[in-house]
Amino acid sequence: MNGASTALAVTLQSGMTFENPVGAALSLVVFALLSALAAGALTVAYRWYFKSLIPEGVSILAGVAIVALYINTASLGVVVSEGSVDLFRPGVVFFNVVALGVSTLAAPVGRRVSDAAASELFSLIGVGHLNAEMSTMVRSVGRVTSVTLPEEISDMESYDPVTDEIKAELAGKTLVFPRRLTVDELRSRLISRLKEDYAIGYVDVDLTEDGTIDYLAVGSRAAGVGATIAPGTVAVALQADPPNNAASGDLLQVWSTGSAEKPPERITNAELRGVAGDAVTVAVDEADAELLSPSEMYRLVTMPAEPQADREFATLLRGVDETMSSITVGAKSELVGQSADSIETAVLAIRPAGGRLIPLPDRDLEFAADDTLYVLGRPDVLRRLEQRATTPTVEEPTTVDATPAETPAEPVDHSDVDDAE
Repeated sequence: MNGASTALAVTLQSGMTFENPVGAALSLVVFALLSALAAGALTVAYRWYFKSLIPEGVSILAGVAIVALYINTASLGVVVSEGSVDLFRPGVVFFNVVALGVSTLAAPVGRRVSDAAASELFSLIGVGHLNAEMSTMVRSVGRVTSVTLPEEISDMESYDPVTDEIKAELAGKTLVFPRRLTVDELRSRLISRLKEDYAIGYVDVDLTEDGTIDYLAVGSRAAGVGATIAPGTVAVALQADPPNNAASGDLLQVWSTGSAEKPPERITNAELRGVAGDAVTVAVDEADAELLSPSEMYRLVTMPAEPQADREFATLLRGVDETMSSITVGAKSELVGQSADSIETAVLAIRPAGGRLIPLPDRDLEFAADDTLYVLGRPDVLRRLEQRATTPTVEEPTTVDATPAETPAEPVDHSDVDDAE
């Protein structure tokens, strides 16, 4: 036994070459086993911790690293004991390269064998059932918070649909987030992730307490100038040289260039929307659009005016999760008789049926049938509010007179009934 141990120690000494075929072969076998064991141990730990198969590259890295660590450690031991070691001889270098290659081939074998054994072992001892019971706690307060998107993703009503390619990419995808997030924080991070990574404009999602998605709908954000054009106005492209400090949203005066016979004259007022060289896009009244020609050159004068409140509101609204919607209160819906204090959204205005618009109404103003509410909130909150506006109130059952229809309607003496009871 001592002789075998001594022989093994000699074969594993640094500086091994193929001049000793038996020792070299024995060393390569030991290195292969060492690599397979390291990769297998890491595979079992990964399977237990993450409940999935470890990536092959990670297991190979672990197997090669353990062999390289042993070679370096053995070389350091020789340097300490003998004072020098010849590691750069061609034979030694060739053997070390072969040893690392063998460990690279052995690591995937240890990965596959260990994963199969670990899966069977965990099945027998019930670890899979334990993980299923503990999954809720792990997702909410454990190592990570994972959210799996549903296979069927709906389109949001009143919004442009997202392409089928993006929805197919999202279907069944699992997204990982930091641990210990509340439901509101998780919803916010999920919405931001979908918007930033997949160029989605709006997200309507319902999350349960354990991070499971009950409902998911997406919509694309309208892009371009048309999304912010007010009713009664149109966008027109013309040739002009705008001031160098002009920015989108500035109020302008559009003037003709004039000539020797005809002085310049003001044509219309406009709002600057975009500049590309000498091509300028402006928003003008629909009636004034015919006064402008795309082939003529114009002069633009910037007006000293404060930014418009509606433009600032539209700009801010495009950068937040909330959106604006109009909801009509049904005649017998749950919202009849309710006020702004009873809903989760901000009520910006109310238009009564046949009445004038009431901006920023009082919080205690009750809603009436056929009122139109202009509200601001998240898409999921607006969806639930619209359901309340269309869901009729459940009426209490009323007592029905059991007197047959063919019996003449006569006064009924209830005293006999009371006495019988």
